[in-house]
Amino acid sequence: MEATNDRNHHTAKRKRDGNYDGEDSFAIANGGVDLSLLEEIEKSQHSVEVVDVKTLKKLVLSFERRLRDNIAARLKYPDQPEKFADSEIELHEEIEKLKILAGAPELYPDLVNLNTIPAILDLLTHDNTDIAVDVVGLLQDLTDEDVLDENDEPAQILVDCLIENNVLESLVQNLLRLSESDPDEVAAVYSTLSTIENLIEVKPAVAEMVCERTKLLRWIIGKIKVREFDSNKQYASEILAILLQTSVANQKRLGQMNGVDVVLQAVAMYKSRDPRSLDEEEMVENLFDCLCCLLMPLENKERFLKAEGVELMIIIMNQKKLCYGSAIRALDFAMTNYPPACERFVDVLGLKTAFPAFMGKIPMLKNKKKRSKEEFEERLISLVASLFGGILRGSRRERLLSKFVENEYEKIDRLMELYMRYSNRVKEESERLNALELDDLEMDEEEKYNRKLESGLYSLQLIAVILGHLWTSELPRIRARIELLLKQQKLTKKDVKNVLQEYHDNIGDLEGPDEKEKAQAKIQKFIAAL
Repeated sequence: MEATNDRNHHTAKRKRDGNYDGEDSFAIANGGVDLSLLEEIEKSQHSVEVVDVKTLKKLVLSFERRLRDNIAARLKYPDQPEKFADSEIELHEEIEKLKILAGAPELYPDLVNLNTIPAILDLLTHDNTDIAVDVVGLLQDLTDEDVLDENDEPAQILVDCLIENNVLESLVQNLLRLSESDPDEVAAVYSTLSTIENLIEVKPAVAEMVCERTKLLRWIIGKIKVREFDSNKQYASEILAILLQTSVANQKRLGQMNGVDVVLQAVAMYKSRDPRSLDEEEMVENLFDCLCCLLMPLENKERFLKAEGVELMIIIMNQKKLCYGSAIRALDFAMTNYPPACERFVDVLGLKTAFPAFMGKIPMLKNKKKRSKEEFEERLISLVASLFGGILRGSRRERLLSKFVENEYEKIDRLMELYMRYSNRVKEESERLNALELDDLEMDEEEKYNRKLESGLYSLQLIAVILGHLWTSELPRIRARIELLLKQQKLTKKDVKNVLQEYHDNIGDLEGPDEKEKAQAKIQKFIAAL
């Protein structure tokens, strides 16, 4: 999810025109340009100020002095803005000067030791939102990814200090008062989100902290609900995906805030139309990323079902628009280890939609990411495996099995075609890894297994699981077809057993030891039956 906006470009907060002297007689005819002015500009561009501890202290002292002046002027003339306006302009200029520190992140520990951070952060609640906007811009610069990338320790010191001084609470509190009708404040919304993303990059725990301590999730939900597209709605969707992707707590928290329904309503706008720009397309992808993350906890799968998410995803697939592949992905997440979604899928005629795609009839989509048919195939393999795992008996099971009998067993033929393709790919990767070991490149078993997973082993394992389900259905014609196809490929049931055994041996206990034992028992049943 890459943001299309350039994070390193910081929108100017306001234009400040210098005083133009109309009596200057040195302007020349060449466009009215003053050559002496050009020379001064050129000199200033070449005289780059060296930023060291001395410079830092000088900047901090100057900033603190202007801050005191502004506080004093506001206290003395609380109802006469013209009396403290000049001090505010001077304070703005001092905040802008502090941005030079982004070029010297090695000085961040010194900045922290000077105890300036609390004073800077206090300005996020300044009565003049322009000053708060200036501080947001400063924080964005200081925490910029490119600045912090190769300065891990100074970055950690700065970020820890910011967190300790309630930067998250102050940033979000300020965010809530920013106006969408003021261009400067719209830019500050973007800068606020960028700063939060930068903080998460340095300290991943911030993703949960910001949701626990602030109303950021509530603000993002409000932003996503707005029908009109803009760049901040896009960025909000990206930040939401970041907040959800590694945090079950955030997934559950958003679910409790009606987040599943909000995200479904947001993607429903694109069920029969494509996004109008690449930025809007990026936002829709982000929203589907959010939906898939939300579908990890069981309670959110229940909310998805109740909100008729299964039906919406099938409608999107039938429309064959840009979101086609994303809908398959969302269904895959919804149906994994959740039988009620599998049952609903069959009840609302999802088989009729999914199996043409499983057979390779995938629409050509004008997608900037050029999603490969293979990616869709892998999702569909997972979806079919989930259906078999979730529908174990009754008329729904019969309808599922009948799909593999109809049209002269074409689905079994397709399954074996996919089995051979992924089997060959995994075999090639295994041979490559063995060759690397011969070249004395050490690799432990876990790394080798992960490499094979990347080459398609997981899809191969799921195909073997589907074959296991088909075999244990005890329908003689299905068994005969599987045996015939294996024989044609010079394979035996033992080859499928070997794939299942490797899968069995590597099932993790992420869902707990009981779930692991149940999953292994299912696979063992297939191995015994084949």
